[in-house]
Amino acid sequence: MFEISELKEKKLPELQEIAKELNVPKYRTQKKLDLVYQILDYQAANPKAVKAVIKAEETSTEQKKEEKVPPTNDNRNKDQKSRPQKNDNRNKKPQPHKQHHDKKSDDDNKASNNDRNDKKESDKKPQHQKPNSNNNDNRQKNQRNDNNNSDNRQKHQNHKQKDGNVHDNKSNGNKDSRNRYREPDYEFDGIIESEGVLDIMQDGYGFLRSSDYNYLSSPDDIYVSQSQIRLFGLKTGDTVLGEVRPPKEGEKYFPLIKVNKINGLNPNVVRDRVSFEHLTPLFPQEKFNLADKQSTISTRIIDLFAPIGKGQRGMIVSQPKTGKTMLLKDIANAIAANHPEVYQIVLLIDERPEEVTDMQRNVRGEVVASTFDKEASEHVRVANIVIDKAKRLVECGHDVVILL
Repeated sequence: MFEISELKEKKLPELQEIAKELNVPKYRTQKKLDLVYQILDYQAANPKAVKAVIKAEETSTEQKKEEKVPPTNDNRNKDQKSRPQKNDNRNKKPQPHKQHHDKKSDDDNKASNNDRNDKKESDKKPQHQKPNSNNNDNRQKNQRNDNNNSDNRQKHQNHKQKDGNVHDNKSNGNKDSRNRYREPDYEFDGIIESEGVLDIMQDGYGFLRSSDYNYLSSPDDIYVSQSQIRLFGLKTGDTVLGEVRPPKEGEKYFPLIKVNKINGLNPNVVRDRVSFEHLTPLFPQEKFNLADKQSTISTRIIDLFAPIGKGQRGMIVSQPKTGKTMLLKDIANAIAANHPEVYQIVLLIDERPEEVTDMQRNVRGEVVASTFDKEASEHVRVANIVIDKAKRLVECGHDVVILL
């Protein structure tokens, strides 16, 4: 198995050859350090393939060593033959006078030459055994290296798991998919549908005001961007139904992300509407029926002597504590029972809170109130937004009745 230190010592072409044998993708275009980590990753994933490559490299290195083995026996014998001749020549030079001395010298030379030849032959034998010892040493070293590599591989894998599988993520393209559980991302966009009356600010953007807070500023306000107002041709008083998403970091309000209906109609239809100022005013041509369902004596008398038509204005004038509020409630309930197509708004300005509560409980319609404890500016705001809402509904073809 390969170690990081071994791979770093090798040159880039050698690493590319190893990567080519391991079938590592895109090894030509990578840098040296990236290629080292790529080989280590592949080694951790496919240890069998790496062992086969290492065996092939070992056989190639052994062949190279055999090619570099010292000269053969024939060459050594030639060298040995040439060396004794030189020694003989050297021994022949001194004292050629006496035969007795020559014989002794010859005997001595022969003995010395035989000793030298024996030493050289003994030197030759271990030289033939050296490659075997080297091979054994190499095998032992390879076994030790394999053991060390396996230990290093386990340490490397543990280190990679602790670091969050950084290198595995590079090869697989996954982000901590094996060891770390990631909670699913929940999308809350478009789950909540909300409705409100549009109140456009001077800067161009607007808010959808809630009827629960009498169309004043509240925590339920929904932000409407300037681009949405221009796209759908929205005006102050439009009743918008749409989808809302939760606010992100740094946002205060729930923004509107999709408009489903405007004043109960499709946004494409509302875009081409005629404004209230350009509608033609006419005398009433249709009468409210106040004498049928949920009728009282008061409503029947009104229907006889002072009938109320659609598009008509009326006013009740009398002394205090004579029942003006009771008569107003009877008219509202009669219209709600006999004309369900009519949208009723009961607007109470500068009234007592108990009267507002009584009206909310007994009248079938929308009750918008601004009690006497509020400021005059709030009375004006509530009255204006209710009138604007009625105008927008009339522009879209609805019948509206406002009871003050």
